[in-house]
Amino acid sequence: MIVRIMGEGQVRLADGHLAELNKLDDELLAEIEKGDGPGFRRTLGALLSKVRELGVPLPDDSLEPSELILPAPEATLEEVRDLLTDGGLIPG
Repeated sequence: MIVRIMGEGQVRLADGHLAELNKLDDELLAEIEKGDGPGFRRTLGALLSKVRELGVPLPDDSLEPSELILPAPEATLEEVRDLLTDGGLIPG
C-alpha cells in the first residue's frame, strides 16, 4: 500500500501493518470526537511516526497513486476532522 503524508512524501507500507495503525487511528478518532487537543496532537504524531517507521520511503521523483492520505503533522484538529470518513483516517 502506498501512503502519502501531506507535505512530506510517500511510503510503501505492508498491508500487515494496518491493524497496528488502526489502533492509533481509533484513538485519534476518539480524541477528535471529544475535542481533546493535546491527546489529538500526541496521537497524530504517534500515528505519523509509526507510518514513517514501518514504511519504506519512495524516491522524491516517484509519483505513485496513494491508497491512503494522512494529514501533515501540523494539521489542526478541525482540518483532520474534515478529512475523516466513518471509520477514521485508515480504512478497516
